[in-house]
Amino acid sequence: MRELVRQARGLSRRRFLAGAAGTVGTGALLAACGTGGTATADGAATSDGPLRWANWTAYLDQDEDGTRFPTLEAFEEQSGIAVEYAEDIEDNDSFYEKVSSQLGSGQDIGYDVVTLTDWMAARWIRQELVAELDRSRMPNTANILPNLDAVDFDDGRHYSLTWQSGFAGIAWDTELIPGGLRNVSDLWNPEYRGRVQVLSEMRDTMGLIMLENGTDPAGSWTTDDWFDALDVVQRNLDSGQISQVRGNSYLEDLASGDAVACLAWSGDITSLNYEHDGRFAFAIPDAGGMLWSDNLMVPKASPRRAQAEDLFNYYYDPVVAAEVAAWVNYVTPVQGAQEAMAEVDPELAQDPMIFPTEELLEQVHVFRTLTPAEEERYYGQFLVAIGASGT
Repeated sequence: MRELVRQARGLSRRRFLAGAAGTVGTGALLAACGTGGTATADGAATSDGPLRWANWTAYLDQDEDGTRFPTLEAFEEQSGIAVEYAEDIEDNDSFYEKVSSQLGSGQDIGYDVVTLTDWMAARWIRQELVAELDRSRMPNTANILPNLDAVDFDDGRHYSLTWQSGFAGIAWDTELIPGGLRNVSDLWNPEYRGRVQVLSEMRDTMGLIMLENGTDPAGSWTTDDWFDALDVVQRNLDSGQISQVRGNSYLEDLASGDAVACLAWSGDITSLNYEHDGRFAFAIPDAGGMLWSDNLMVPKASPRRAQAEDLFNYYYDPVVAAEVAAWVNYVTPVQGAQEAMAEVDPELAQDPMIFPTEELLEQVHVFRTLTPAEEERYYGQFLVAIGASGT
């Protein structure tokens, strides 16, 4: 299997884009990946049909042309399982709305693997919408980092496995803001009015603002603490300081110059810099940043749980995990991947955004799990705030 990966190996995104001499822009890359696009091995669907995987944009390694997925093709070749890969997740909530009616009625939702952030994964598990995984069929999952094997929403990982983790912080265009930013409140500088964006992922946007306000989103905060942070969002939306509340598409606005500063995800900015000669900066704010994870799960009505388990086991091999991390530039959940990364890209093996140091981890927080009642109330209020703004 490892030899197949090496034969199909794509370059790290940094090496690929450096070699392309800046000729591949964000629009071209996203078009090449295209939401709804698929990647299947030559020739062959199994009698049960392909394994259907919904993921986020630019969240799997690609080849030099941006049209193929080398590790996925290596999996198809060594397993005989065809995979239909679709970049169909813009944010957690819109994806949930897309499939919720089938989920609620126990029907096949059209995907056998979904990749959802912790809080949404917790909802699916709580509502018994996902299949229980057989860890005995996935020996490589013993490589999961210990702190990710004991999450409060799935202790022991019976229903989910971490795909990648990452940080939420602040980002800016260094050509237009050469002095840089250090705090979330720096985004509210009137000079940037109408060119600031925040994330549609509630826990990242609200968590960063709560930290700025002196509240730990991982702790036992109060309703007043929550609404103090929401007031910041509402005030800056009403004034026009915030122009958009975005999912993954905020990258397009940074690249075009429509946004000059924003709340952002770490790996996105690393990747964008490879395309734009280091034009953008990302930082964990002085008050702290957010740490999140996305998770692989199998919807309960999927007829292909065993094939999905084969896929999960494959991606928990340290060599394969390193190949993926070299492209997506997020924190890999797989022990041994750092050593394997040295063979792919020695410089990336020392990148704290992929292999974080203890010092960095002390600066970030995981938003505490909300009860169903809290989620309904707080998320509803967040949607009201951003909906009223027309974003």
